[in-house]
Order: sequence, then structure tokens, then C-alpha cells
Amino acid sequence: MSRDQKLKEEWELILQILAKRFGEGEQLNLDAIIYLIGVQELGKGVIEFKKDDKVNLMHIAICRLLEPFGYYEFDYFDEDGWPHYKTIEELPLLKSGEQTVLIKEAIVLYFKTQKLI
Repeated sequence: MSRDQKLKEEWELILQILAKRFGEGEQLNLDAIIYLIGVQELGKGVIEFKKDDKVNLMHIAICRLLEPFGYYEFDYFDEDGWPHYKTIEELPLLKSGEQTVLIKEAIVLYFKTQKLI
């Protein structure tokens, strides 16, 4: 099986699992999945977040997702318990489709390490 086909199958499996758990059967989009990962990484459970907090949650998720690829490294938790990451290597310039593939690969890897798939 090709790498692209395997990624596609694993991605579809994640979409199915998340739709059942969080989407009331409706498929979640990429931003919603990134947001959920940010909430998970923050570890404060389901609370009401302000707009700025939601952006920060997505940033946390992106950093966490790209950490295994060597782009970010966890640095510390601040006094409010929010994780902070430092940039290790700048992201390469990628076309939109390439960015999507990279983030999907990172999400699949994340859910594998979380034992979801």
C-alpha cells in the first residue's frame, strides 16, 4: 500500500471516530480537529474559551502536532497552566495542499500516539 493511500485510510478512520465522539455523526473539519487537540493538550477539560483563547488553543495544537517533525519543542507551562513551545526550525514554504498533507500526517501520528487508532 502506498504511503498516500495509508494516510488517506488512517485519516478517514480518524474522521469517523471523531464524528461519532464529537460531531454527533457529522464529520469535523480540519480546524475543528486542531481545536480539539489544543483543548486536549491544555488539559483543562470542557470550559468556555474566549476568542483569543481559541486561537491560542489552535497554536498549541499546531506546535504539539509538529513537534515530532522537529519544528517545535515544548518549553514550559505558564502560571495559568498553558503550554508554551519554542521554534526549533522554521517551517518550509509549502503550497496549500502540501500544508494540508503535513498537518494530516501530524494528526494521524498524534492519534496513533494517543492510542485512538
